[in-house]
Amino acid sequence: MGILGIISGTIAVEKSDLLKDCKTLIVSNDYGKSCILVTDKIALIPRHGNDPKEHTPPHLINHRANLQALKDLGAAEVVALNSTGSLQKDLCPGMIVIPDDFINLTATPTIHQNKAVHVVPSLNENIRRKLLRAANNCQIPVVEKGIYWQTTGPRLETKAEIRMMANFADIVGMTMASEAVIAQESGLSYASICSVDNFGNGLAEKPLSLKEIMAGARKNAAAMMRIIQNYMELSS
Repeated sequence: MGILGIISGTIAVEKSDLLKDCKTLIVSNDYGKSCILVTDKIALIPRHGNDPKEHTPPHLINHRANLQALKDLGAAEVVALNSTGSLQKDLCPGMIVIPDDFINLTATPTIHQNKAVHVVPSLNENIRRKLLRAANNCQIPVVEKGIYWQTTGPRLETKAEIRMMANFADIVGMTMASEAVIAQESGLSYASICSVDNFGNGLAEKPLSLKEIMAGARKNAAAMMRIIQNYMELSS
């Protein structure tokens, strides 16, 4: 398989065995700069940056630079780890979803600035199936399909927006659709593992506290990195 590209949030990279002896690189390409944690097997981009004091909000992430950086390092497959909110009452915080489609009705970034190149957006089914096998091997329960709705951020959604989106999607986030489109334009195979960290606005009688959300996110992050580890073993 060669080197595996990974794009994750900050929590997912904390204390991961996959990142032992990693080198931190700042690489530049035609689209900008990216911070990458590199070993001989993976190239991982913390999409919000590697310094909590300089957190990059979702609407300012340079997806084009990030995906190009992974491509330049030789990654052909990219697995993303995404934090999401639930749009459905039966999708509870602490669950993990392997989405099979997405919706994004706002402007999507593209590598094609001065010409019309039309891709048919999708998530790579081969990677999805391998992620499902890896989760099963690790005995980690996951939801095998789901539709991800991307909003622009950084604000959260109104109650009315959540009710509307719930008619068409299962989870909501701010980054995955943009990454998926740029990856496809760049010739990279891309799929995602989504952590359900909270219920959407108005879905729960008592919203989770930030402490509860972060604890659930850390638990899911550890599970998702175990899935990645097994995914790499399946690919070797």
